[in-house]
Amino acid sequence: MAQRILVVNPNSNENVTRGIDAAVAPLRLPGGPEIECMTLKDGPPGIETQAHVESVVQPLARTVAARDNDCDAFVVACFSDPGLYAAREATKKPVLGIAECGMLTALTLGERFGIVAILPRSVPRHLRYVGARGLEARFAGDRPIGLTVAELSDDARTLARMIEVGRELRDKDGADVIVMGCAGMARYRDRLQAEIGVPVVEPTQAAAGMALARVRLGW
Repeated sequence: MAQRILVVNPNSNENVTRGIDAAVAPLRLPGGPEIECMTLKDGPPGIETQAHVESVVQPLARTVAARDNDCDAFVVACFSDPGLYAAREATKKPVLGIAECGMLTALTLGERFGIVAILPRSVPRHLRYVGARGLEARFAGDRPIGLTVAELSDDARTLARMIEVGRELRDKDGADVIVMGCAGMARYRDRLQAEIGVPVVEPTQAAAGMALARVRLGW
């Protein structure tokens, strides 16, 4: 049976899932594991608050348990890494969160990373996560673009704000690598990196890449 990595978008926004699917396309290699992207139908339209995070914990864990027999690894594609530990209890297979993987990847690309968040209220969650992983010494800052998950579909507006905030993280905060703080930003990575001139990590790509290595190498 072919190996499979399941990437779960915990919000119910199909546009976000399509963006994620396109972002992980370069990791679909001949003879490699299949990478399937799915939308959590029970999720909110966007995960923008702690209440949203908590609401998808059990649906995510149930999804992982239900797909345990036909998947070899799982990726939780939300930058809050909701339900990560509950999902890990639901399977013995690897379960990777995109925030954790995005930050760890950033450490290999520069000395200090900055995060482009969606909303101001996202920032405290990110700061707690950075602190919980002991990454404060390598953390430059976290700045929001002030757009909801739904508003990320406005291409021109979103890219302009991401470029503005990315430059602020680079020039004012000293970040030499940027992490995109929402899976819904996936389609802007290449253009953002070209504009600001420092590495930009799309965290679902980072997590899917780690999942691919773990499946292939048996970690």
